[in-house]
Amino acid sequence: MPDDPSKRGGQDRQRINVGQEHELRDWAKKFDASPEQIKEAVRAVGDHADKVEQHLKGSRATQNSDRVREVLKSGAGERKPPKRAEH
Repeated sequence: MPDDPSKRGGQDRQRINVGQEHELRDWAKKFDASPEQIKEAVRAVGDHADKVEQHLKGSRATQNSDRVREVLKSGAGERKPPKRAEH
């Protein structure tokens, strides 16, 4: 995303500048992430958009599998048969 929102193209499209609010907002929308997640990803892997995207995809997969594991461990994911009314 370019520093000047009226200009498109060039190397700027491959890098994420977290210091520019409009860029941060646009990249967050593109990657379906929060601006804070974009900043964290840039701190982790640098400002190249392809690396940030891969990092976000990987962290989501890990987070989702961790949540599933927690639910299964707690037993909250188990289905119990409905209680029958006594006559």
